[in-house]
Amino acid sequence: QVQLVESGGGLVQAGDSLRLSCALSGRTSNTFAMAWFRQGPGKEREFVSSISWNGGKIHYSDSVKGRFTTSRELNTQFLQMNSLKPEDTAVYYCAARYFRDSSLASDYDFWGQGTQVTVSS
Repeated sequence: QVQLVESGGGLVQAGDSLRLSCALSGRTSNTFAMAWFRQGPGKEREFVSSISWNGGKIHYSDSVKGRFTTSRELNTQFLQMNSLKPEDTAVYYCAARYFRDSSLASDYDFWGQGTQVTVSS
């Protein structure tokens, strides 16, 4: 059974940085595409970034492009968040699916429990 565990959330001020981590366990193969989604207060879950199983393809939403960087080491992915803004406040979820990356939440089979990121102005 695949499990995803996020860590690294917290309360920061606007302009600060945070680094989220997500560790996938339960499978020894590294053929999972991984992604980050977030859900702010009163908002729908939205795509943040995705990374292919080998790290060769990375995509970002327009709202985070240039500020956030995603990376991975085998089955652990990271999200380096710089120049954080209050509108980045959300619960951040890690997701995984076999092989192909996607920006659609419905394409992902496995989800973490989420980690709260709060950015104060």
